[in-house]
Amino acid sequence: MVDPKTLKLVPLASQGKDEELMHAIKGILSSDETASKTMGMRAIMGKQILVSNNSQLDPQVLFRAKYTESGIHSMAVFPLMVSDNAVGVLALYASEIDFFHGDELKLLTELAGDISFAIDHLEKQERLSYLAYYDALTGLANQSLFLERVAQSSRSALSSGHKLAIVLIDLERFKNINDSLGRTAGDELLRKVAQWLTRYAGDANLLARLGADRFAVLMPVVKPEHDVEHLLAEMMTAFLAHPFRLNDAIFRIAVKAGVALFPDDGADTDTLFRNAEAALKKTKSSGERYLFYTKSMNEMVAGKLTMENQLRQALRQGEFVLHYQPKVNLVTGKMTSAEALIRWNRPKTGLVPPGHFIPILEEIGLINEVGRWAIRQANTDYLRWHTAGLAPVPIAVNVSAMQLRHRTFFDEVRQLVESDVRTAAGLELEITESLIMEDIKHSISSLQAIRALGLTIAIDDFGTGFSSLSYLSRFPVNTLKIDRSFVVDMTTAPEGLALVSTIINLAHALKLKVVAEGVETQEQERLLRLLNCDEMQGFLFSRPVPADIFEAQFLTQGPVNPAHE
Repeated sequence: MVDPKTLKLVPLASQGKDEELMHAIKGILSSDETASKTMGMRAIMGKQILVSNNSQLDPQVLFRAKYTESGIHSMAVFPLMVSDNAVGVLALYASEIDFFHGDELKLLTELAGDISFAIDHLEKQERLSYLAYYDALTGLANQSLFLERVAQSSRSALSSGHKLAIVLIDLERFKNINDSLGRTAGDELLRKVAQWLTRYAGDANLLARLGADRFAVLMPVVKPEHDVEHLLAEMMTAFLAHPFRLNDAIFRIAVKAGVALFPDDGADTDTLFRNAEAALKKTKSSGERYLFYTKSMNEMVAGKLTMENQLRQALRQGEFVLHYQPKVNLVTGKMTSAEALIRWNRPKTGLVPPGHFIPILEEIGLINEVGRWAIRQANTDYLRWHTAGLAPVPIAVNVSAMQLRHRTFFDEVRQLVESDVRTAAGLELEITESLIMEDIKHSISSLQAIRALGLTIAIDDFGTGFSSLSYLSRFPVNTLKIDRSFVVDMTTAPEGLALVSTIINLAHALKLKVVAEGVETQEQERLLRLLNCDEMQGFLFSRPVPADIFEAQFLTQGPVNPAHE
């Protein structure tokens, strides 16, 4: 039969006792030099019967001596035809000269036709079986197979006490793309969406195309419901950020999703699926990106969606502010730099704790815009203080994973540096250790480019990202910031104190400055001083304060005295 990948003939079945001859034939067919010259391949390419009734003298027979040695003197090759395509051959060999004539050829031709018919029937059966369970366009499971898999996973979840979720996804405005670019482009988009979902899910068996522009995702063995919400929000944000290229144009596709949880929203597959459809249908009228069928989950999602809209409005209306917290040199007691921390000052309720809104900014992708604003605002404040002759200290700004990976991030920072020579000395970027470890090669190259601009870089929350010493020595950074959790443990457990001491010694060996975060007690300050920590930051010295208060209290370069406990 013809191998569809190599387009070479591959022996699948044989009858006869000459194993040495069969081995030789396999070698001839697999050789790049001889495969295309064999009678078998010429019968395939010409779609015709080839006969040699005296192989010893026939020039069309390769390796004639080998056939003669095996006692073969006649041979006939019949192409096997399926839908007018030659898919293989039936080759017969005889020890007599002039064996294949008249009636023999007629009967063998009929035999080849019968074999061709059988192959065609089997291929059609396989195709029908495939189409019964799979989508022909994307190769994903269809609804029938997906529901079988949901039923199987439901039984497993029930016996183990876990939950599972099914997510139904509709592409928004797919009809517009199909109508404007044509069905071919629409089909290509569906294939690319299926490929993206497969890469994201990591297992095509968890996915299905249910028809038109609707897909389904099975999330087996889920933990608490909020994990499903987090995973779904993360997936939808990543999907919206992914560019799909069609006809040399870039499209970003939004989606709607409905979710149902087993066994909460249905003890059987049909009920579960129906409720997921109901949740999806409700998104079309509510304007929300996704909804859970469960009432309590819907309330939580609705709350987050309200927060999302409020955050977008806050950015437009300038409700975000920066508060500054000093970093203090442990030897001189002077402020050496400060960290700019984003705060949300709501007109009616006042300051919102950062833990309540920063994760949502990251989840919805707004952290890029807010982070961009924070860097520019910190730079503006620094330059204003510098111009006013207040001898400002460098300002550190946190950079999120999404910001660092954004294609315009470096250019935006470079433009700031080039716009004023004072910026390079006045701006420091703080990047969490875990972020760097997510993509080490990209992180190192990005940080090297930023360092080349003259900016300093600090690794924030050091000790939480499991970076190896070999990588740490390659990071182009200036400062390590010890995570506050280690500072807290330092006074309560000997191993905590040993860990902080190790981090400080390691940083100094690499010629890096060390800053301890979250210092709140004089005992913590005393121990850090004994361990030769370079700088401290925390409530012991000052809470983060607005720019005007920071200017009035700290921009004199005098010693920063600890606050009363």
